[in-house]
Amino acid sequence: MKQSIVIIIILILFFSCKDSEKTNGIEQTATNNAQLYFNGAIITMASDEVAYAEALVEENGRIVFVGSQKDAESEYENASKINLNGNTLLPGFIDPHSHFGMVSNTMAQVDLNPEPVGTVVNIDDILNKLQAFKENHNIADGEWIFGWGYDDGELAEKRHPTKRDIDKVLPSNPVYLQHTSGHMGVANTMALEKLNVNAESKNPEGGNIERFPNTKEPTGLVQETAMYPFVGNMLEILAKDQSKYFDTTQEYYASHGITTAQDGMTDRNTIRFFQSQADAGKLNIDLISLAGYAELDSNIKDSTLQFKNYNNGFKVQGTKIVADGSPQGKTAFFTKPFLTEVPGCSNDCRGLPSLSQETINTLFLTAYKNDNQLFIHCNGDATVDMIIEAHENACKQLGQPLDKDRRTIIIHAQFSRPDQLEMFVKYKMEPSFFTNHAFFWGDVHVENLGKERAHFLSPMVFAHQLGLKPTNHSDATVTPINPLFTIWSAVNRVSRSGAVIGEDERTTPYLAIQAITSNAAYEYFEEDLKGSLSKGKLSDFVILDKNPLKVEPMEIKNIQVLETIKEGKTIYKRK
Repeated sequence: MKQSIVIIIILILFFSCKDSEKTNGIEQTATNNAQLYFNGAIITMASDEVAYAEALVEENGRIVFVGSQKDAESEYENASKINLNGNTLLPGFIDPHSHFGMVSNTMAQVDLNPEPVGTVVNIDDILNKLQAFKENHNIADGEWIFGWGYDDGELAEKRHPTKRDIDKVLPSNPVYLQHTSGHMGVANTMALEKLNVNAESKNPEGGNIERFPNTKEPTGLVQETAMYPFVGNMLEILAKDQSKYFDTTQEYYASHGITTAQDGMTDRNTIRFFQSQADAGKLNIDLISLAGYAELDSNIKDSTLQFKNYNNGFKVQGTKIVADGSPQGKTAFFTKPFLTEVPGCSNDCRGLPSLSQETINTLFLTAYKNDNQLFIHCNGDATVDMIIEAHENACKQLGQPLDKDRRTIIIHAQFSRPDQLEMFVKYKMEPSFFTNHAFFWGDVHVENLGKERAHFLSPMVFAHQLGLKPTNHSDATVTPINPLFTIWSAVNRVSRSGAVIGEDERTTPYLAIQAITSNAAYEYFEEDLKGSLSKGKLSDFVILDKNPLKVEPMEIKNIQVLETIKEGKTIYKRK
């Protein structure tokens, strides 16, 4: 009898352990369609005021209850219970702007990033990495080699590498190195020859081919539209590896708490590839694509391409226009000149627009006529002026109200003036800022643009005070995918040197989180679907080991993602 009782006790203990699993401090009991989260900081993000809930219940991929734990347990008494054990539950992070495809492509390239992303200090480091990459991957002579992420401002030499530098180690391979800004790159001699760039080549409209002093000989540096053939060639060559790195890329996004990602400019072939992956059931996150402006007319005429509608987790939201360049690369278009020397320019160096006003006007007119949402890359204030003019012109031509709810998104909008932000309010445009610049290039912007302009970069606080719903992004691969770092940069605005870049524009942690949750959902017309922990919305969650609203501001970037959940299913769990 005693032996039987012991056996029964052991079995009870065994099965009770089986029914209660604890990983990373999150305890889950028995399985059921409904899951009840409790005992943590459940931040709803449902309004402009901070609000916590005691409990949340999700069922079949949707949130069905948010409120008190007592009411949740009463109404959903059979729900599986998930004890957060003091951890923090937030809506899944929504990526306002990055380049999913480019992130994937970097996995087949040489990483040339400086610290803290990489290890490159000088041009010799670049050359050594290129040489090692060829040897380690057994790349034959004549085959292309690509690198990404070099930053001339962070190199000891304070200059771009040239074709002559690269030729020293790789004379028999065509090589193209993409600058960290994504707006320029350097090709070696063989690469220039393959794409027919030589002393007789003319600068394309909106671009520049840099020359050695007092000659017409290209240095290898191609900026803005002059780099397009090199980038197009690179994407075509790397396309064969798309499926190889697709799963790894979305796992990378999910590991940072992202449940909705963006590919910030997608050609038709890549749109088809993404849809094929979605149709095969390979998407664990939602993926939003912005089609390229060069294909706007053909995309609108294509009845098989339905904008704004998800198909197995993938959708094409609208169209991306690139209107100017990079502020750190000195190709962004400003009303006032840069304060330091600009390559290829001798006077009144204000950067350059990538497109003419006439071309931008035509794109706006076509998009607005067809209710196609526009996302426009523009950094400099002169480009923002061009965008506002294009908006006004299109509305006038079409007889549409200036304040129609189109949600035209100004991507980066980094150096928008106060008067321009007021126009955004009037015209229902929204800025998607880039506060990571304060850390990575804040010191450079002070030098190149002066304190007044530099300290007003990505003015999150001012925009919010005007009533705008600003988002904030990484622009990966320009800076790494890491929403917690993006929150940190918005709250602290600390540069590499430790300087504060625009103290008045330091946000609260709550506003910084809104920029990648509720405001980001609004950017995509998804405010009824995502962005807050509200009844009826998708069960897209991220669980953090600390509460960003409670830790010291400088510690926010050290918070860890413990788990990412998409429509009720775990897609990432920290080991």
